[in-house]
Amino acid sequence: MTAKGTLGILVGGGPAPGINSVISAAAIEARNRGLRVLGIQEGFRWLMKGDVDHVRELTIDDVSRIHLTGGSVLGTARDNPTKDEAKLATVVDTLTRLGVDHLITIGGDDTALSSSHVDRRTGQGIRCAHVPKTIDNDLPLPDHVPTFGFQTARHVGAEVVRSLADDARSTRRWYVVVAMGRHAGHLALGIGKAAGATLTLIAEEFPQPVVPFGTICDIVEGAIIKRRAAGHHHGVAVLAEGLIGKLDPAELADLQDVERDDHGHIRMAEVDLARKVKVELQGRLLRRGIKVTITHKNLGYELRCADPIAFDAAYCRDLGYHAVRFLVGGGSGAMVTVQDGHLVPIPFAQMRTAEGRTRVRLVDPASESYQVAREYMLRLEPDDFRDPAWVEQLAEAGGTTADELRARFAPPTTPT
Repeated sequence: MTAKGTLGILVGGGPAPGINSVISAAAIEARNRGLRVLGIQEGFRWLMKGDVDHVRELTIDDVSRIHLTGGSVLGTARDNPTKDEAKLATVVDTLTRLGVDHLITIGGDDTALSSSHVDRRTGQGIRCAHVPKTIDNDLPLPDHVPTFGFQTARHVGAEVVRSLADDARSTRRWYVVVAMGRHAGHLALGIGKAAGATLTLIAEEFPQPVVPFGTICDIVEGAIIKRRAAGHHHGVAVLAEGLIGKLDPAELADLQDVERDDHGHIRMAEVDLARKVKVELQGRLLRRGIKVTITHKNLGYELRCADPIAFDAAYCRDLGYHAVRFLVGGGSGAMVTVQDGHLVPIPFAQMRTAEGRTRVRLVDPASESYQVAREYMLRLEPDDFRDPAWVEQLAEAGGTTADELRARFAPPTTPT
C-alpha cells in the first residue's frame, strides 16, 4: 500500500536497548510506503516550545545500520505535555506545522499517556501509535509479551550480578544490589533468578501499602545469618527499586529534596537504598561482634543503553514495521504489540486506569514463575525454627541467643 503524508518519530522516557531498531524499521517501512519521515529530537521537549529546528528528515541510508546499536539516535527526554493544556496545544500545533499526520512514540507509561492525549486532542487528525519500551517490563501487555529492552537489560544485569557473585566468593563479602524498576519488580526478579543471586526482594511480595525499612533489612540479615551458619561468608542480595515506594513517608523524610521528574516521580536512582541497607546491616552485626564486609551497588544506568541482544533487535524490527503498518492501514490511538507473530493493537483507553493513568503490570507473587524464583532463594524460613540444634547454630552465626533469634526472625505461629 502506497501512502502519502509525513511520519514523525520521537522517543520519551529513559533509554532502553532496541530503540534504534524500532526507529530503523519504522523509518525504512514508512519510506518504502511513500511517507516522508521526520526524526524528532528529545521527545516532546522542543515540540512543547513550538521549536521546529530540532527535527531532521530520516532517509533509509540514515537508519539502515543502526538497529544493533544501543542508545537513541533521536535522543530522549521526560518532558510532559499533559500537565499543561497550553503546552499540549503547542505540541499539536508544532506537529501540524511540520506536516506530521502520522506519529510513532517510543517510550514507557508516561510517553504512552502523552501520545494518547495527542491522539484524543486531534480527533485522530494525527494518527498515533505507541511502541512500548521500558526495561521495567511494566506496561499492560499480556504476561507472555515483554516490553522491548527488558530482555537485554535482564541479560546484561544477570552477567553483572554473576560477576559480583564471583567477586563475593573470592573476597568473602556480601553485595547489596538495587535494580531499577520504579513500580514493578520484573527486572530485579529476572536478574536475580537468572544469575542465581542469594535472594531477591521485590515490592510485590508485600501486600501491605507500607513496609518498614527494618523489615527489608531483617530479610537480608536473615540470609546472611543462614549462610554463615552453613559455613559461607558471601552472597548477593538483589533488591527492587520499587521497594523505595513502599517505605514509610516518615522514613523518607530526609529525601524531601530529592529531585522529581516532569511526571512527579521521585528519581529513585537518586535514592541510595543499597547504601542505607548496607550501613544498617553492618551496624547491626558489628554491635553483636560480627564484622561483615558489605558492598552496595545500584544497577540500572549500565543496562539502558546496552546494545540489544538478538531477541530485542529482531523484536523491535517487528514492532517498528507493525507500527507503520497499523498507521498506514488507518489505525490510531493504540499501543502496538506483537503477539504470537501477529500485530495486536491495544487501544489507549484499555491501558488507562479510572484516574487516567497508564495501568502498570506488576509481578504476580502467586505465579509459578515467581514461586520457582522463590524456591531457589536463601532466606530464614519457618522450617528453620523447628530443629533446636539448627536454631542454636543460626544463633551462634548471628552473634545472638536462640531466644533472641526466634523473637526477631521466627513467624509468630511457628512452634518453638
